[in-house]
Amino acid sequence: MSILIKSAEDIAGMRLACRLASEVLDHIGAHVRPGISTHDIDQLGAKCMARQGTVSATVGYQPPGYPPYPASLCTSVNHVVCHGIPNDKPLKKGDIVNVDVTVITPDGWHGDNSRMYLVGETSIAAKRLCAVTFDAMWHGIAQVRPGAHLGDVGYAIQKFTESHGFSIVREFCGHGIGKRFHEAPQVLHYGSPGTFEELRPGMVFTIEPMVNAGRREVKELGRDGWTIVTRDHSLSAQWEHTVLVTPTGYEVMTLSAGSPPPPAFVAATTT
Repeated sequence: MSILIKSAEDIAGMRLACRLASEVLDHIGAHVRPGISTHDIDQLGAKCMARQGTVSATVGYQPPGYPPYPASLCTSVNHVVCHGIPNDKPLKKGDIVNVDVTVITPDGWHGDNSRMYLVGETSIAAKRLCAVTFDAMWHGIAQVRPGAHLGDVGYAIQKFTESHGFSIVREFCGHGIGKRFHEAPQVLHYGSPGTFEELRPGMVFTIEPMVNAGRREVKELGRDGWTIVTRDHSLSAQWEHTVLVTPTGYEVMTLSAGSPPPPAFVAATTT
């Protein structure tokens, strides 16, 4: 699959889709507290999308070898790495949860992002994991510019993450996105500088590192065909933005009024 370079018109469509996806997370964040279930979170997301006029990209999504995904978003709690299916179990104080939202606009553009939420007061270790993962994502984003390579992005994420004693999940990665949910290229969150695809203006892809507090190995939980957990039962965290390569650098497309601000080492404005 070749990498699709987005036109100015395409980029405008992607900006809208990505902002709307981020606004779904803004809405959900105000409701995450002890006692809410991930099914409740899923319903909040679905109703927000309906008000926007968008639809979920995940409902019924079925890549080869998978059953149809049954929910409007993914909710990955504590040691769940990704693709957690919403359920009726209430979240409790001290939990951490990743909510991953992908919307499709009426014009067919996809916006994809995820955030970590702390449920009430959490442990120092859980807070640190979520904070390091957030910074790791931004270390990767900061590498994006024409002439750089995807290996530069992965290397920056891996180096920062491992310097803090955490591990990067290898089995899942970021991806190109546009009128299709998953496009080329694959965006690994580990690697070596100067390797993989060279970045060009108009490329749009997600950067979404999954970071484990313990070992990097993962496994499938049960038989739902989707839920992935840490093999050692350690906590896992993930953050995700959709990023555009601009002529001079990058633009983070999944930003909205409620988005967490970039860390201090990132310039206040994108280029």
